[in-house]
Amino acid sequence: MRVNRLPKTLGPRVSQPAGPFLHLGNAMRIRATVAAVSGALALSAFAVPAAQAADVAPAHRAAVAKVLQSARATSGKQAFTARTGTSGAPYALHVTFSNFKIGKAYKVGTNAHVSIPVSYTLTHGADVDITSPDFETEVYLYKGSYDNPDNFLIGDKSATCTATSSTAATCKGAIDVYPAYGDLENADAGTWGAAAGAIDWNGQLNTTDPDISKVGVAEQGALGKTLIQRNSALTADASPEPVRKGATLTVKGKLSHADWEADKYTGDAGQWVKLQFRKKGSSTYTTLKTMKTDSAGNLKTTVKASVDGYFRYSFAGTSTTPAVNAAGDFVDVR
Repeated sequence: MRVNRLPKTLGPRVSQPAGPFLHLGNAMRIRATVAAVSGALALSAFAVPAAQAADVAPAHRAAVAKVLQSARATSGKQAFTARTGTSGAPYALHVTFSNFKIGKAYKVGTNAHVSIPVSYTLTHGADVDITSPDFETEVYLYKGSYDNPDNFLIGDKSATCTATSSTAATCKGAIDVYPAYGDLENADAGTWGAAAGAIDWNGQLNTTDPDISKVGVAEQGALGKTLIQRNSALTADASPEPVRKGATLTVKGKLSHADWEADKYTGDAGQWVKLQFRKKGSSTYTTLKTMKTDSAGNLKTTVKASVDGYFRYSFAGTSTTPAVNAAGDFVDVR
C-alpha cells in the first residue's frame, strides 16, 4: 500500500527525521535529524501491528529513523555500525550491498509520478534470515552528502529479493518520485547518490516493550549515481507562412523546464540553443546558428527563405535539464 502523500496545496513544506526508510504520511522534504522525534513516540510505534504499519506511517517511520540514527556510530561513515557499550542501540546487521544498477538520468515533470527501477546484490551472514517477515531492505537516492543529505527519495514498497545462494540474493526495487506532492525543490536537480539499507526487526515491531538492541541495521551509501532532471519543453514557430523566396523569416521559440516548486513549466534563461533547418524530402537537420535564451527562456532570430523545409530549435541539455528538440515547423517557400 502506498503511503498517503498530501498535495503541496494542503500545507507548507515541513522538516522530517532523516533515515533511509522514511516515508512519512505527508511526504514532504526530509531535512531535519531524528532529534526532533521523542523517545515515547518512536517506541510506541513498535507496538503497531505490522498489517497496520502503512496506515500509521508517521509513527512507524519515526521509529525506523530513531533506530537508524542510534545505529550510526560516527559521522563520515558510509555504513551504520553498532555503538559498542551503548544501551538501547541497534546492532550491526551482517548485510552488505553491491552490483547496484540504476539508469543514467530521469526526467521529472510537474505532476506525473516517476518510478526509477533499481537492482542490486544483497550479501548477508548466515545469522540473517532475509525471508523473515521482520526483514526489510530498501533503496533510496540522496542529494548532497550521504551523511547529511539535503533531501532523499525512496520507494513506495520494500525491495523484493531472490536468493542465489545461502548468503546472497538478487534484489529489485524502485524509487518513486511525486513532484506534485513536494518531493523535490528546483535546487535538487542534478546528481544524486544511491544507497541501500536493511532492518531486521527480530520481533520488536509488534511488542509493547520493545528492546531496540535486538534490532539489526545495515546501510551503505555511494552505491551509484544518477541524474534527476527538470523535464524540458521547446517550441519553434517560423513566420510568415507561406513566404517568398529570398524574403526574411522570423523564427520564434521558447525553452522551458519544470518548476517543481511552482508546479508549472517556466522559461529556462541563458541557455545555448541551436536553430536548425531540414530541407523538404531530407531526414537531416543542419545547424544555421546558435543563440542564448533570454531571461524568460524566449528565442527569436531571422533567416532568409530559400527552399521548402522545416525549422526547429534544438537544446543539447545540461545536468539539470534534459536535451530536447522542438517539433519542426514547415515553411512553404514560393
